[in-house]
Formats: sequence, structure tokens, C-alpha cells
Amino acid sequence: MWPDRIRAEVISAVQRAGIEHPWAHQATAAEHALNGESVVIATGTASGKSLAYLAPVLSTLLDGAEAPNGRGTTALYLAPTKALAADQRRAVKELAAPLGNRIRPAVYDGDTPVEEREWVRQYANYVLTNPDMLHRGILPSHPRWSSFLRSLRYVVIDECHTYRGVFGSHVAQVLRRLRRLCARYGANPVFLLASATSAEPAVAAGRLTGVPVREVADDASPRGEVVFALWEPPLTDLQGEKGAPVRRTATAETADLLTDLTVQGVRSVAFVRSRRGAELISVIAKERLAEVDRSLPRRVAAYRGGYLPEERRALERALHSGELLGLAATTALELGVDIAGLDAVVIAGYPGTRASLWQQAGRAGRSGQGALAVLVARDDPLDTFLVHHPEALFDRPVESTVLDPDNPYVLAPHLCAAAAELPLTDADLDLFGPATAGLMSQLEAARLLRRRASGWHWTRRERAADLTDIRGEGGRPVQIVEAATGRLLGTVDEGAAHTAVHDGAVHLHQGRTYLVERLDLDDSVALVSEANPPYSTTARDTTSISVLETDIEIPWGDGRLCYGSVEVTNQVVSFLRRRLITGEVLGESKLDLPPRTLRTRAVWWTVTEDQLDAARIAPEQLGGALHAAEHASIGMLPLFATCDRWDIGGVSVPLHPDTLLPTVFVYDGHPGGAGFAERAFHTAREWLTATREAIASCECEAGCPSCIQSPKCGNGNDPLHKRGAVRLLTELLRAAPDPKTPDPEGSTPEESAPAIPKAPVAPPEP
Repeated sequence: MWPDRIRAEVISAVQRAGIEHPWAHQATAAEHALNGESVVIATGTASGKSLAYLAPVLSTLLDGAEAPNGRGTTALYLAPTKALAADQRRAVKELAAPLGNRIRPAVYDGDTPVEEREWVRQYANYVLTNPDMLHRGILPSHPRWSSFLRSLRYVVIDECHTYRGVFGSHVAQVLRRLRRLCARYGANPVFLLASATSAEPAVAAGRLTGVPVREVADDASPRGEVVFALWEPPLTDLQGEKGAPVRRTATAETADLLTDLTVQGVRSVAFVRSRRGAELISVIAKERLAEVDRSLPRRVAAYRGGYLPEERRALERALHSGELLGLAATTALELGVDIAGLDAVVIAGYPGTRASLWQQAGRAGRSGQGALAVLVARDDPLDTFLVHHPEALFDRPVESTVLDPDNPYVLAPHLCAAAAELPLTDADLDLFGPATAGLMSQLEAARLLRRRASGWHWTRRERAADLTDIRGEGGRPVQIVEAATGRLLGTVDEGAAHTAVHDGAVHLHQGRTYLVERLDLDDSVALVSEANPPYSTTARDTTSISVLETDIEIPWGDGRLCYGSVEVTNQVVSFLRRRLITGEVLGESKLDLPPRTLRTRAVWWTVTEDQLDAARIAPEQLGGALHAAEHASIGMLPLFATCDRWDIGGVSVPLHPDTLLPTVFVYDGHPGGAGFAERAFHTAREWLTATREAIASCECEAGCPSCIQSPKCGNGNDPLHKRGAVRLLTELLRAAPDPKTPDPEGSTPEESAPAIPKAPVAPPEP
């Protein structure tokens, strides 16, 4: 039963929606919320998490509606995407319809018309937005939001497991700024978080919000049977780099599956890891459906980030109405629309974490009916490992969420933003974490903050909130413009522009193919022309690394296992043209792009001459053995940390100038680090054991994409030595320590001095 304090009108509205009684986890979560306790609901997909927090929120908003001004209580809803916020507004309006105008939900984001924004600020009592808009729009304008913040009772954080790495660290600091301003207006909101099943959800939620959080993780909802298939694409007759066997791509296999499911009238979504992959699967499926029935291609589409708002809304409406039967989508849809009634989900490549895997698979059979979920393995060490070791998916606990709010590259710009909102005082420093006090003098020295009697003040005329992009992307988005017409097709993050829209790159948009004529980094524009090349493109780069500071170092046999700060220099130097479907390399073209440097965190291990002798590694094999171990370890790390292999990078050197030994580095691909390398350090034994197993169990003779070849290798996967890597890792693991407990010399890692934020450049509104 619902708690007694849930108002009768709310219970009646829920019953009118067809729900007679709550499940136990819903009632428990509502009880915590009404008691003023922050709570995270970490149950399965379609377990009614939304209703668990909506019942107490709506009940409390009704109480507030009886205040003289009709706005005695407000609530804020945060979603990782605009689409999810819009979808939740539809759900709230439907549920709260019997409650009349006492519940006034409204979306406030970059797509909200200017004329509506003042109404939202003054009259809405349930505001739905995203962390980007909270960071750049609401908090900097808090005086205009004072009546809303003064009455703020609940903050709902949906899909909170997505706030990991650099993005999660930024959101954690945004929430601390929100709490500070609420306290200024006399409010102390309760946080209600909804998460996919994850390890230690209360710990992760507490780190995200900065407040103690209760946990509700016992899922009492009924579940329909889901048949889960692990699908490994077959080998082809082609040979890849260095004569390696080539499997049919996960993209081609997924397109075939989506085609077959559509022909049979099965409502399906194919989740794809990249924007390009989603577009390509849609194109292939449409071509094959046209051969069967000319009416079918229009019932398949792609959905991804980077589309214009009106394009996204049209696709969402078509999906809800059933006009679309099949969709190839990135995680913009996984976190965007409450898609009900799906019969099947196809997942093109392991999505990086088990939490995301089950979140995507859970979209099938959402009404309790039986359904199908298929994981199509990419030609990748981790995907291949999982197909042959299903216990790693089905028997292992879901991983913990990794974030680091104390990363100085994250913290510094938020301290500036907080000071611009209200002068920072000594009493505020504890709120932002233990690294805060040490950063204040650096921000003063950079003349970003100035200390006066009332506290630290922002000194610039520019907006402090524009110092950072909380998605960790940074800089202005690069606009993709059709050269012939001047039409804006979409945008790409500045950090991805070198690899995604370099000169000669193939760019897909809404099923059409374009070639990039010119990338202008100064003006942040990529000019493209429509074309139909029989290939895709993949950028290649070179990377070097230097050690800035070693924070923790422990013996590893004769060698060492280390964690600390590094500087990485990266340059995109060329791109490959690969045949569609097979991935066969057709040629390589040189590029002239400037190098980029990154100060970040890394884990690295060294080996000695004695260890090399014991592993029977000859000098001519050393480079290939190290390189192969590096590639495979990067591929396997997502099994132990909530990251994607594209969030991390690696370098292997037969004789590194800083360690004076053969060394393998794995580093976070974000300034200041994201917590992934630290997680790798603390799970090194298990991580490298799985790496060795992935290489040794692969059926290929000399190495292939399923074990040691990397799709982003700047050296063309040369040199690589598969057997040498297995022997080297075997010897390394023979004397492996347990790094979970650092030795007495290894104190708490201290962050390297951050790069002082640059003068802000105002990006488009989120």
C-alpha cells in the first residue's frame, strides 16, 4: 500500500492510470521521500521507478498548491537528455490530468521558446530540465528563479547511473552549486534518484549529490521472460591488417537482424554505439527492405544526437504512434524516450558497461510480455571475451559508477561559476570537497577570483558558467554545413572534430552520405557535399606520453605498478578508407592537423630484463608483445570500470625515458582524469588476468581484431606479437600483488595542478 501521507487525489489518479497497488519497492521509496530522506531507486527497467518518485512529489506539490500564492512547493526534474525530459513531461501530464491545474509541469531547456520561459520561472511547480541548462541557464540566473528555489522540496535525478566519468564529476559539482543556492534561499531539497541496477547505488548517489542517500534495490515488479542471445558474426574470406582474419562487422549483422525483424512485423530497436553506425544501419536496412516491399523502408529510421530539435521530435512521435517499426539508435534514445511495447532489442556491440547493457535489453518486453534481446559482438577483445565467457555478463555483479568530483580540471571552473552566482566564503569550501582550499590561491593568481571581505568574487565580465562544458567536450561545437546550400546539418563536439570531420571524412546524416571538403578549426565549421562513396573512413593518430608525477607505486615482481599524472601528446596524422560491410582497408591518406596535449591520470606497469628473460621475450619481439598487451588491456578495462574503450587510451614503449624500463600506460582520455585509470590500478590483477585470457583463448594464429588489433591504433597495428603478449602477461601475473591496499609509501593520490580555465567562449544554449 502507498504510505498514508500520499494524498487521496494522487492515489485516485494512479488508480485511474490502471495501477491499483504499488509494488513494495515503490512504497518504500515513497516513504523515504516523505520522511525527508534522499533515496536512490536502483531496480530493473520497467519496474515503475518513475511512479515511485512521482507519487510523493505530486502529493507534496498538491500540499503546496494550497498555499496563498499557489506555489508553496516546487520540484525539479533532471534528465541526461532533452528528449527524456520532454517524454517525462508527457507522462506527468497524463498521470496528473485529474488533479487539474494544481500540477503545472513544464520543460525548460535550450528548445523552450523565449516567450514561455518567464511563465515557467514564475508559475510552473514541476520543472523538467537537464544538467546543462541547470549549469548555464538556471543557476547563473538564480535571482530570477528565487521563488522557485525558495520553495524547492524535491530534486529528481533520473537515469543517475549515466552520470559517470567526467560528465558525472561535472554534474556532481553542479548539484553542489544548486544546494548552496537553495540554502541561500532557505530551502534544503530532498534528492530522489532513479538508476539502472548497479553496484553500491547509495554510495554512487551520495558521491554525486554530496548528501547521504538511502537505497531501494529489491525489485518487486513482475518480469516477462526475455530470451537473451549472444551473437558472434561469422568470419569472412577476407584478410585484414597483417593478414588477420576478418569477421563480418557488427554493423552489417545488426542491419540484417533489423531488416528481418521489420519484415516480420516485430517492433524493434537496434542500439548502436556511434552516430555513424546508427545512420549506416538505417541505410543498409532500408536498401534491403526496399527489395522486399517498397512500403517498408519508410518504417525504419535512425535516431541520434546532433539532429535538429524538430527532427528529434518528429521521430519520437513516429515511434510512439507505431508508424516506425524499426529504429537504429544511439544512447540518445536509450536515455531519451520511454519506448513501450517493443518485441526485440538488438545491441550492436557491448555498450561499455553491464548497467547500460541491461538498461538497453530491458527496453524489450516492457509491459511484462516475453521478448528478445540480442548482443551482436564486434570484432573486439572485450566483445569476443563476453561471447565466449557469458558468465562475465550473467554471473558477475553490475559494476560501480566511477566519478571524481575532486578532479581539479572539473572543480576549478565550478568554483568560478559558484563565485559568480554568490561570493564564495570560507564556510562554502567544505561543500565543494577537500581539494577546494588548495585551488583558491591558484584561481586568485590567475586573476579569475579576487578575495574581498565578503569572500571570493568572480573578476571577469564574461559568464563564468561558460568556462566549461559539463559533457567534458569543451570548446565550441563544430557546425557541419552543406557547402552548396549553406544548410546546417548538425554539429560535432570540438574534441571529436579531428577524427570525425577531417578533410576527406565520410559523414552520414539522415540516411544521406556526405564527404567533408574542408575542416576550418578557426571558425569551427566543416563544409560537406553530398556524395555516395563505397567506403567509410577511420582516422589514425600518433601518441606520446610523459610522467609528471607518480602518486602510488607498488612492487610488481621485479617491476612496478604505478598510478599518477601524465601528459599525453596526440596528433591525427591520416585516415583509412574501409569498404562498407566488410571493413576491408582500401587505402590511407595523410592529414596535416595540429597536435593536442592532455594532462590526465594514468596507470602503468613496467617489466625488467629478468622478467623478459623468464617470459622468453627476445628484443625483436618486445615492442610487439607490449603493444599487443596494451591494446587488449584497453579493450578489457570496460569490464572493470564504467568506461568505454574510447574514453581511455594507451601507449607502450620498449624503453620509456621516464621509467627507463619497458612500460605500458593506460590513461583517462579527459583532462585531469575521470577515475578509470584509478579503477584499473585497484583492479589490476583481475583486469590483466582477463586480458591474458582474452588473448590466449582467441582462435586466430597471430592476432586479430578479436584479441590484440585495435580500431584506433595510430601505428597501423604494427608491431604486434600475440604469443609474446601471452607469455609476458603470464610472467607479470606470476608475481602480481594485490594493489587494493597501497603500501605505506602510497598515500592518497594528490591531483596535479590543473590548467587554469581559459577565457570563456559562449557556446550555444544547451
